[in-house]
Amino acid sequence: MKLGIVGLPNVGKSTLFNSLTKAGAESANYPFCTIDPNVGVVPVPDERLGLLANLYNSAKVTPAVIEFVDIAGLVKGASKGEGLGNQFLANIREVDAIIHVVRCFEDSNVVHVDGNIDPLRDIETINLELVFSDLEILERRIAKTNRGARNDKTLAKELELLNRLKNWLEEGKMAAGFTTEDEDELAWMESYNLLTYKPVIFAANVAEEDLADDAASNSHVQAVRDFAAEYGNEVFVICAQIEQEIAELDEDEKAMFLEDLGLKESGLEKLIRASYHLLGLISYLTAGETETRAWTIKKGTKAPGAAGKIHSDFERGFIRAEVVNYQDLLNCGSYSAAKEKGLVGLEGKEYVVKDGDVILFRFNV
Repeated sequence: MKLGIVGLPNVGKSTLFNSLTKAGAESANYPFCTIDPNVGVVPVPDERLGLLANLYNSAKVTPAVIEFVDIAGLVKGASKGEGLGNQFLANIREVDAIIHVVRCFEDSNVVHVDGNIDPLRDIETINLELVFSDLEILERRIAKTNRGARNDKTLAKELELLNRLKNWLEEGKMAAGFTTEDEDELAWMESYNLLTYKPVIFAANVAEEDLADDAASNSHVQAVRDFAAEYGNEVFVICAQIEQEIAELDEDEKAMFLEDLGLKESGLEKLIRASYHLLGLISYLTAGETETRAWTIKKGTKAPGAAGKIHSDFERGFIRAEVVNYQDLLNCGSYSAAKEKGLVGLEGKEYVVKDGDVILFRFNV
């Protein structure tokens, strides 16, 4: 999973990136301190892996990972070259979802690029830059498709979609709100990699005192939640500064620190939960003496497709999957004990993999 972090300057974007990745991206109280896109790969916290690894005495534990891409703070006119320009938007075209950091805290010591705190205005500024950037992509695609559309019915059909989509964006709307039930059109939409077509998670960056009650009394956060609900986006509340402090602690210290703050989980854990939910992802597990590992797949994936995440040969030569729920496996104390109790299922090609399944694939190529 790859997530791109966007936002105006000085909203806590690079501070959040630092805390998520411990990568030490430069952050300072002035715009454009992140000159090149910063990329960090973060393991997905999953307590199931440690428990299974202990059961199997695994030599290696491999969690699922998320790649974060942090780009320079966008400003009004970025798509036309203002600030550091549209070059940065290209860096997030390949991401699965966008994390939009929105400032929801008052602090006279941290300047706001527009002079005051207004999260909805900030969201609109960023969204318009994403729209303008997408319009450039569509205009180039229209010019290219136009040349062959006269003699090709498929290209003519795509050109009609491109023009409808362009009109939609020109009204200031996001491509995610554009609906079609035509399978060809849906496939084309996916292929364009439009920024405004990607799922969005809003990170409402608040002051420390707003964390304990999940910013229930923060009117800025409520405005973001109302906006997100309208468009089917996820929202999570975070204090980027606190997250950076948490990132410096070991696991025991982190647990105590979170408890002192009245929190059950870190911002990273909130973000991962929101990401998995928004993108419809789950994890299945493989376990043995050599390695215990988590594999991320789309919800609804059938057994051969899940096997293909490990290796294409597993999918091509799929015979069956031996499946046991990780909790049942732990409760029984061993794979053989779970098998004796009839908790290990022998599943075929139509089996839909569930979150927390521990799977052994049988295949023959």
